[in-house]
Amino acid sequence: MSYKHNHYVPEWYQRKFLSPGQTNYHYLDLLPDVCTSKGHTWTSRELQYWGVRKCFAQDDLYTTRWGSISNTDIEKFFFGKLDTNAPAAVDYFANLRPDSADGDAFNTFMEYMSVQKLRTPKGLAWLKNVTRSRNPNYTLYQLQRLQNIFCAVWSDCVWQIADASRSPTKFIVSDHPVTVYNRDCFPLSPECIHPRDPDVRLVGTHTIFPLSLNKVLILTNLAWVRNPYQNAQKMGPNKRLMRNTLFSFLDIQFDRFLSEEEVLEINYIIKKRALRYIAAAEKDWLYPEQRLQSDHWRKLGDGYLLMPDPRHVHMGGTTYIGYEGGRSEAFGPYGHRPWERAFEDEERDRIESRMLQKFQDEWAVMFGPEYRGINCHFGRNIRTRESDEFHQYHLDRDRLERRKPGESARRRRLRRNIARQEMAQT
Repeated sequence: MSYKHNHYVPEWYQRKFLSPGQTNYHYLDLLPDVCTSKGHTWTSRELQYWGVRKCFAQDDLYTTRWGSISNTDIEKFFFGKLDTNAPAAVDYFANLRPDSADGDAFNTFMEYMSVQKLRTPKGLAWLKNVTRSRNPNYTLYQLQRLQNIFCAVWSDCVWQIADASRSPTKFIVSDHPVTVYNRDCFPLSPECIHPRDPDVRLVGTHTIFPLSLNKVLILTNLAWVRNPYQNAQKMGPNKRLMRNTLFSFLDIQFDRFLSEEEVLEINYIIKKRALRYIAAAEKDWLYPEQRLQSDHWRKLGDGYLLMPDPRHVHMGGTTYIGYEGGRSEAFGPYGHRPWERAFEDEERDRIESRMLQKFQDEWAVMFGPEYRGINCHFGRNIRTRESDEFHQYHLDRDRLERRKPGESARRRRLRRNIARQEMAQT
């Protein structure tokens, strides 16, 4: 086997985005080469119909060199081990059910997802910049050293597994599959100019990772769900990247069924944040912008496209762990430890509690009593909607909020919609 033809998007992952029985997919070059020869200039073909062997690959991307000696051990052993273990972990989360909690699958999945963000040409260019690497060998060394750099931040997020099975359009795959979106960081903003992505620690940053043709994982910072009215480019409560933290399977939201418009919007984000290549089982899926109602970056899904249902989110979250022998540990909701100043922050908790309550009320008005996703609460009956009494409680509280001065444009729009609904009912 040759280890010099390196797939920065593994072949096993690519196959998840092919329709049953399909072996090739439509492969779009967003920046086709302009060629010149003998006085003639032409643009290379932008759309191909290729198998996974030819897509998202580059020769010697992971080969290290010392003079005339080349070494492929990184591809053979480091990526080889990861790509052997990761498929089962990705499948586990793509098919997650409420009675399941597999810590080993979680650890493998987190490691793979973090490395996947680093191993692409865009990821390696970013890593080269932040580590001030002077040669590819050092960049690849840093990739191995920092392989878990994003894991703690993502573990502290609110997890949502969304489903496109009810949409005729399915998910596409890009040359940078772990996609980062911040509604206030437009594609041409300084935060998004190659090879940069919005920092995953910014409160308004979402991480999107398609798991299969029909499933996508969306990670949203807890501070953003608790308070989506703050500056989306504000740094989150915990800036530390390489640290220990806890993850709760109980808080994962799943079975959110996406409309076709929502799938198109997610594909549009994936396309806009790709470096050069995207691929899809169907040709039309490569051009989501042609069918979108609006491609305004900040207003996708009315600004809440990627948000989990806030009615499943709660305040608190400090966890205490006791061990045999009397030793104990504690983690705050943002991964802080007891000796850190931010472990307890009454002012932050007071603001977040008020804003979360406000967001839950607004969400209930926008989407009704049906939950947009359910929780993995073991041993409890799974509810797909909130009770009529509690839903009315949200609506009543929202009416009181709207009577306050300084009503936002969003609230004015919601107020008009409620008035129309009430008139229709009468």
